[in-house]
Amino acid sequence: MEVAKLNAIVSQTRRDILRMVHKVNSGHPGGSLGCTEFLVALYNEVLELKEGEFDMDGLHEDVFFLSNGHISPVFYSVLAHRGYFPVAELATFRLLNSRLQGHPTTHEGLPGVRIASGSLGQGLSNALGAAQAKKLNGDDKLVYTLHGDGELQEGQNWEAIMYASAKKVDNLIATVDFNGQQIDGSTDHVLNMGDLAAKFTAFGWDVLHVKKGNDIEAVINGLKEAKSRTGKGKPVCILLHTVMGNGVDFMMHTHAWHGKAPNDEQLAIGLSQNPETLGDY
Repeated sequence: MEVAKLNAIVSQTRRDILRMVHKVNSGHPGGSLGCTEFLVALYNEVLELKEGEFDMDGLHEDVFFLSNGHISPVFYSVLAHRGYFPVAELATFRLLNSRLQGHPTTHEGLPGVRIASGSLGQGLSNALGAAQAKKLNGDDKLVYTLHGDGELQEGQNWEAIMYASAKKVDNLIATVDFNGQQIDGSTDHVLNMGDLAAKFTAFGWDVLHVKKGNDIEAVINGLKEAKSRTGKGKPVCILLHTVMGNGVDFMMHTHAWHGKAPNDEQLAIGLSQNPETLGDY
């Protein structure tokens, strides 16, 4: 897909995020906006997907697990524009009986969602099971995950990180949204995790940085580089350097918009900075 087309999807996705959380005065715009380029690139340029009806097994296709499930607005928008469910359904975000809950769930059968991810720290463990199942099934496709950097403060992650390298789960690419922000402030202030690259390397992972995590071409190149490193005995980690709230100037570089919805005036400003490209739902 041409870069201009991908950036058009990025702009529309940001509009969707803002409108979804504004409508119900609830949700997490900051991290969603920061990860927009990543998920647009992943689903439109990188994942090898089967066409047709979604199934939970994901045999003979790449699968993705969203671990930091609170950024569901961007996930839902990207899935909808990729054709997993009608774009119009985005208007039901966080409403009673909607399939689009604040954190992704599986009991409503939403296409594209394979695990419930409301509780942080569990996504990598789930992904490891799927990755090992693919090996057992002779399936050569890959498993991708996304995690928040603050989420890595959860201890379960490090058990999974240790297990992945010990068992040579080399069909796994885990991406960390490295924006330095979490709900209570900067990650360094809440719980400084030191040198994450050194930690992953010490745990036996192959690590690469994507320094421009809000540049669609840089993200695509980083994901393709990560893919080229799979199958060599080590799991792969991408440290994706992003800006929380990217694309909406007053939301950028601050944790204040981690879980806060814009008011009417703020919505208008945010929408003005992200032109409509594919048609609002």
